[in-house]
Amino acid sequence: MIYYVEDDSSIRDLMLYTLKASGYEARGFADSRGFWEALKERTPDLILLDIMLPGEDGISILKKLRSSPVTEEIPIIMATAKDSEYDKVIGLDSGADDYLAKPFGMMEMISRIKAVLRRSSPRQPEILECGGIKLDEGRHVVTVNEKNVAITLKEYELLKLLMENVGQVFTREVLLSKVWGMDFIGETRTVDVHIGTLRTKLAECGKLIKTVRGVGYKMEE
Repeated sequence: MIYYVEDDSSIRDLMLYTLKASGYEARGFADSRGFWEALKERTPDLILLDIMLPGEDGISILKKLRSSPVTEEIPIIMATAKDSEYDKVIGLDSGADDYLAKPFGMMEMISRIKAVLRRSSPRQPEILECGGIKLDEGRHVVTVNEKNVAITLKEYELLKLLMENVGQVFTREVLLSKVWGMDFIGETRTVDVHIGTLRTKLAECGKLIKTVRGVGYKMEE
């Protein structure tokens, strides 16, 4: 369900028609009063919110939504005047996820909605598999040929990165940055040591982690 607060009935009707034609449930409101009443009945998946509204304006509504634990996580897209950079900045600083500058096209609106919903959807834990190795993100467990393997956190993160990108070669510098962080003070030898212990713990499946001479490492089935 998408809620849209817009006082211009012609714009509101067009957007609601487009949303419904694109497969979304949608409800429109001319001001904050009807919107707050509807919010008590049902929490929407996303809110489209015009800034210039009679009575309570969009920024005020946005701040209230973000200050409540019930509504703080709802994705919100603000509709702003085309040339009002101030409104865009205030909206984003107040917690909006994105904005649409009026006048905007209906397809742009749908594209922005899809992008915001993708970003806000909780990612389901994956089960990664390569050869006899299985990495269960949800349980944070690694098995080799159905037998549990105890590995350290950094070994787990290294393995996960390689299994998510089978066939891709990572330099030692990139692995160091992605697993240990940009501000880590250490040498690339750290990566070699962890790869070595990880291979040992993976037993016969350790050979799936390939050394690319002069470059780095990759996972290969």
